Amino acid sequence: MCPRRALERGRDALAVALLAAALLHGAGAALIHAKAWLAPLLIERAWSRTLAHGGAAVKPWPWADTWPVAKLRAPGQGIERLVLAGDSGNALAFGPGHARASAPLGAAGLAVIGGHRDTHFAFLRHLRRGDRLQLQTLDGRWRDYRVEAARVVDVRRERLSPQPGREALLLVTCYPFDAVFAGGPLRYAVRAIPVAPRSTLL
Repeated sequence: MCPRRALERGRDALAVALLAAALLHGAGAALIHAKAWLAPLLIERAWSRTLAHGGAAVKPWPWADTWPVAKLRAPGQGIERLVLAGDSGNALAFGPGHARASAPLGAAGLAVIGGHRDTHFAFLRHLRRGDRLQLQTLDGRWRDYRVEAARVVDVRRERLSPQPGREALLLVTCYPFDAVFAGGPLRYAVRAIPVAPRSTLL
């Protein structure tokens, strides 16, 4: 075989390999976008089914390791988020998560909900004292809360106090909001307390 022909075949093989790699990379990116578009729809459907079945846990897809347990609203900002069970990385990829070690949502004690600062909980930076929050629990009823305080917490020096007996909601995300790298010891914590008894919104 002449060297020129071998060179052409090698070049063709390289072009095919590069094209295949580009197609695989493009397919992976398309799959990520498809998941990002489809997951919220499936989670919303699971929440509707949860409410229809009296609060029973309904997974959004069969292999999910989380499920919706509440709906959180910040009416003043037009924000609505479904809260998922647990605060593992897998759960937080799809929405804010309720820390299982904290109090049940809508019950006595401190219920903690965590979320990512650059996606689902980016709106926390705009909450102010006195702002209203709403939480729909598994029984379908809504609970009204008022933001009591917002502050930066260094997790190396301070632990969250459970405060048994007094109901409160604590929304937590990483801080600062515009950090280039994720992680670090700082958290932004928004504390809200109930302001009215449960009521069903139409």
